[in-house]
Amino acid sequence: MVKFKNKKILGNSDKIDFPELGLENIGCKIDTGAESSSIHCHHVRIREINGEDMLVFRLLDPKHKAYIKKDCTTTQFKEKRVKNSFGDKEYRYFVKLKIKLFNETIEAEFSLANRSDMTFPVLLGKKLLHQHYLVDVAQKNLSYNAKKNNRP
Repeated sequence: MVKFKNKKILGNSDKIDFPELGLENIGCKIDTGAESSSIHCHHVRIREINGEDMLVFRLLDPKHKAYIKKDCTTTQFKEKRVKNSFGDKEYRYFVKLKIKLFNETIEAEFSLANRSDMTFPVLLGKKLLHQHYLVDVAQKNLSYNAKKNNRP
């Protein structure tokens, strides 16, 4: 039996916020076929600081209107082998980021990927979706529109 209680409906795309990073209204693709979520980044590298490995990266693309020319850093990261959208296997770094949809903040794991050839810089996959959301592919921007109209 499928339980729908307390699940919000997302469309095939939306605009989300990353409150801890100061990023708002970032376009995202909702993809029930993708296992994990991902965000576009560049200049990914590991630096040793005080004897500890630190992942350093920049989110979004310099051409994106919300781009902040600032390094993000974390010691909380993993490297995993994933299958990309073309079916090729590659290694990617994963980090936990807080996102805001429907005025609710949740923490989710994102792979840091080169999405420069994609329409949306963020992709939300089924690991995040199955816990919180249902998807109606005929809709779009449901969370963003609710935010604009000050509705949860």
